[in-house]
Amino acid sequence: MPHRGRASPTSYARPIAEEMHASSVSVVIPCYNYGRYLRDCVRSILEQPGVDVRVLIIDDASTDDSAAVAADLAADPRVELRVHALNQGSTRTFNEGLLQWATGTYTVLLDADDMLTPGALQRACTLMDAHPQVGFVYGRPLIFHDRGALPHASRAAGRWIIQPGHRWFEARCRTAENCIQNPEVVMRSRWLRQLGGCRAELPHTSDFEMWMRLALYADVGYIRGPHQAYYRDHPASMRHVHFATSLADLQQVWSAFALLFRDHGHVLADRVHFEQQARRALARRALCAACRSYDWGPLSMTEVHGLEELATTVYDHAADLGESRGLRWRKRLGPRWCRILHPLFMVTVGKRLHRGLRRWRLRRTGR
Repeated sequence: MPHRGRASPTSYARPIAEEMHASSVSVVIPCYNYGRYLRDCVRSILEQPGVDVRVLIIDDASTDDSAAVAADLAADPRVELRVHALNQGSTRTFNEGLLQWATGTYTVLLDADDMLTPGALQRACTLMDAHPQVGFVYGRPLIFHDRGALPHASRAAGRWIIQPGHRWFEARCRTAENCIQNPEVVMRSRWLRQLGGCRAELPHTSDFEMWMRLALYADVGYIRGPHQAYYRDHPASMRHVHFATSLADLQQVWSAFALLFRDHGHVLADRVHFEQQARRALARRALCAACRSYDWGPLSMTEVHGLEELATTVYDHAADLGESRGLRWRKRLGPRWCRILHPLFMVTVGKRLHRGLRRWRLRRTGR
């Protein structure tokens, strides 16, 4: 049912139980030229205790040895392989697995360069078994760099936090930021089948839009404490290759919000309020990124103009924001003096402290 009216308070459920559950989980692994990571990814799934897991590897016409590695992994009866003769792109590949193949009670979309931590699926499934109104659950990802050793994942006892979906969605509108990396999410399959999967118009933010869409119709669960997944940060990832600039990233973020409000805004009792929050937050992020270009470089005036245009396009009162005044001041001062003086230094320190506080809150509450 759609959430309407004011949200009820966030509920803190009992500590995570240790009993075994044989929940069925379908794990979809899209793979394009990630053969070097694939074995570790699949192994992290097959070694999950207490769940009935099935894996689909979809090789999207890779040019490396991904298909050969996947064929070897498919010797395990729990693993199935599909190989595309022609590259279908990320969102079509995602949906092939999410909507056409996944039959488990729960579904996971896991990039081939990421991994699950020990016990992650059991923890997530136990929460969702206990709370049928939860549409998806996530937890803390452990981000590591490709060149380093795999860090130790925390398995500390945690607690469940169950949030009304539209309260979680409002938090996304206030910040215009995605608080989820991706591999730490477990979704309820019936909601995916009802609401659909990833949108082809959003090659960078399709997962973000999908989670926000689910939150409009179901509650959101968060596992506080243990790490739920390993997220690998490396130069070949889509985020670094295709959406490395702030402008490209924020344009996709706004497209996700715009499509969501257009197609699903009717389930919100106060759509105008939510949309204005998202517009203002997105404008502030764009203007902050433009200011950073002056302060730290490298300065690209095309990028700065694009960010400023994005801010004024999405939010009518962008010129009245403090970030807009800061950008005008930097333009008058010029990039050379901006970098020498680091203008508004105390404000910059304050923003760093604010970001640190938000990271702490995210770790504690998932929002």
